[in-house]
Formats: sequence, C-alpha cells, structure tokens
Amino acid sequence: MNLVYQSLASIPNRYAFLDRIEESVIQTPDLSLLLIDVVRFSDVSSSLGYKAGDFILSEIAKRIQLLLSDMTLMGRVSGDIFGVVIQGRHTAQQLQDYYNHLIEHFKAPITLDAHSFIADFNVGAVANSANNHNTHELFSRAEAALKQAKQNKYENFHAVQMQDRVESSRQLTLKADLKRAFERQELELYFQPKVDINSLNIVGAECLLRWHHPLDGVIFPGPLLEAAESYNMMNEMGYWVLEHAVKSLMILKSKGVKMKLSVNMSPTQLYDSKFVGNMQNLLSTYGATADELELELTEDIALSNSLMVHKQLSQLRNMGFLIAIDDFGKGYSNLAYMRDMQIDTIKIDKTFIMQLDENPVNKAIVQATQIIAESLGCDVVAEGIESLAHLHSLREMGIKTGQGFLFSKAVPLTDFIQLSQSEIVVGASLSYQSRMA
Repeated sequence: MNLVYQSLASIPNRYAFLDRIEESVIQTPDLSLLLIDVVRFSDVSSSLGYKAGDFILSEIAKRIQLLLSDMTLMGRVSGDIFGVVIQGRHTAQQLQDYYNHLIEHFKAPITLDAHSFIADFNVGAVANSANNHNTHELFSRAEAALKQAKQNKYENFHAVQMQDRVESSRQLTLKADLKRAFERQELELYFQPKVDINSLNIVGAECLLRWHHPLDGVIFPGPLLEAAESYNMMNEMGYWVLEHAVKSLMILKSKGVKMKLSVNMSPTQLYDSKFVGNMQNLLSTYGATADELELELTEDIALSNSLMVHKQLSQLRNMGFLIAIDDFGKGYSNLAYMRDMQIDTIKIDKTFIMQLDENPVNKAIVQATQIIAESLGCDVVAEGIESLAHLHSLREMGIKTGQGFLFSKAVPLTDFIQLSQSEIVVGASLSYQSRMA
C-alpha cells in the first residue's frame, strides 16, 4: 500500500478521488475499484453524535487500509461510503474474496467509551477493462454494482465487469422517458426567488428543473437525473437547462424584469473541454451577458483540486460569469482550497437555516460563513428560510439575501414574472397562503 491516511480529513473527497483514479488509469488500466458502503451508519451518528460517528468512520478507514494490502488509492465518496482502488484486474471471485476478508475481520467491534459498533458493508466492485481509460465510466459501473449490492436479498456484495449490462426494466423505462422528455418538451424550468430579506424585494432567482410526466404530473427530477447519469446524458440535460435559463433571462428583460438567474452545474459539465466555448456561443446566440448568470456548484466540485475544474472556473469568471458555492457546509471538502478560490457567492445549506433556532451551533456556522465570505469579498445567501423566526434571526445576524418557502416555492416563469412585479408578503396573510398552496 502506497498511502496511509491518518484521519478522515486527509482522505480525498469524491472528486479528488476521481482525479487520482484518472491519473492511475492513464499510467495503467490494470486496476479494480471497490465502493464500500457502511451499513446503517446513520443510526450511529444520530444516536451517538457526529464526533463519535467521525471517530468510528476513521477507525473503519484505518482497518480497511490494513486489510487491503493491495490498495493503491482510497477516497471518501460520500459521508459513509469509501472508494478503494486495488492493483490488477481481478475476477468476480477474487473481488468477492476481498469482500469476505473485510466482513470476517470487521466482526471484531469498534469500541468508543461504553459503546461497541460492529461494521457491516454493502460493496460494489468492478474490474477495469484493458482498453478503458474513461474514469467516469469505471466509477459509474462501480456505483451500479453498489446499488445492486444494496438490493440483494442475501448477500451485500455485487461485482460487474466493464462489458456487463446492468439495466433493469425500470432503468430502460427511465431511459425512454428521458429521451421522450426532451423530444416532447416535458421539461420546464421553475424559478425560486432570491429576496433581500430587509426590503423583501426580489433580487434574483434560482432555476430549478421540473418534469411534466404524462402519468405522474409535475415531479422533481430525481429519477430523471439518475437516468441521465446512468446513460451519460448529464451534459445534454445541463446544456438544456443553461439554454432555457438564458431564454428565460431574455423574456424577463423584455417584461422589464432585470435580475440575475442562478443555474446549478453538474461536475460532468466542468469536465467537458468544450464547455467554456459552448457558453460563449450561448451568450452570442441570445444576446445575453455573462454577468446576468450565476453558476452554482456544490462545494465538493468548487473546492476540488482538479486542474481542469480550476481552469474552467477561472475562464468562466474571466468571461464575467458569477460563481457560487451551493449547499455550503454540507460537504467534506478541504477548506484550505477556499483561500485560492475566486467566488462571488456562498449559499449556506438549508439544514443550518431550518434548525437555526434549535441548535446554537447552526448560528455559529452561519456567522463563521459570514466571516469567510467577508474575507473573500463575496456575498452570502441563506437557503431554506421557512419561518418568520428564521427571517428575524438572519436579519439580526446581518444576512442580506435569502430564499425559501417563506417567500415563495419555485414557480413557472409566468408566475415568477407576476411575483416579481408584486409585493412579497410573508406570514399568515391570504396572499402568502395562496402563493404557497
């Protein structure tokens, strides 16, 4: 084993892990990838607290490193999922042997004070093919294997080969639904206003994708996004959202509504070498300017140490696009990267706002974010404002901009135009109740 990670913070996050896999694949495609999901770990965090949870995860990571001597890379893919790269292209049986080795040795409990925790795992595994250098395809196969492992009735392990097809009937239906959604114009952008929380004037909006499903009505695009990721259509969907955001921007301007629109970006777009050029063409086609659009990135993407991501973000910002970190505080990124980041907005994750009055730590996190934003010279937006108590607390802390159901849910463009030209009313008024219905 080439690397030893002494703490959770030193383990690469999802996107740094992907970058390092890519570097390894360039050198040699002879490797296998395991995704290791700690079963029911949320029960530990909720019952013992996040500090105890971090300690146990750290101990799990250390044990994995000791047990998998062929491991060359390790990453923390999400809160309780680790990724491990092993030298060599292994058979399904060999990969299962690694799984059995883990399970056997984790029968010994991890102890903390008077508590003991016996770790169990769901593991998805894939052996790379000899001619594959596509890191995202390799990772997608491992995620598909992990998903199947979670669904297995008797054994929490599943291995796939790169050439395997792991499409269920539901996935095939989703793929057909996805293509139909584009062809039949079933997709639509909704707009949730960003509000000056002192004057209650609308100062911008976040574009959110909705799907007019012929059977289920208007639904959130979770299944749609899952299908897009599975079938490498995230770029197509991302460009659709961007183009319709620019179109909406021009419609708003024609109605006398001038404000910035925010669009959520996917990591796939920032790994597309043609992305910056396509953005320039999009602006030229519709006569929009870059400073009218804000590109929102999760902190794992924005704070990635990927050279390509940094280059793309730098070019976009030089063109005039605004860059925002979305869901700030929710990820596991190394905050040291923020010292070199050029960003315009930090959006505080709604989980800290919605429990603002219940936990004093949340207030401290909001205040710490303000200090970070001030030192970086960027704005702060509070997400998830749902009560007058939230509004008053944020005003007292000096937060200037927010969004949430207190002001309005996401609405279609025609409704948003009407909303932007009327007075925002919050509380128990009839206008507020009808707007939220």
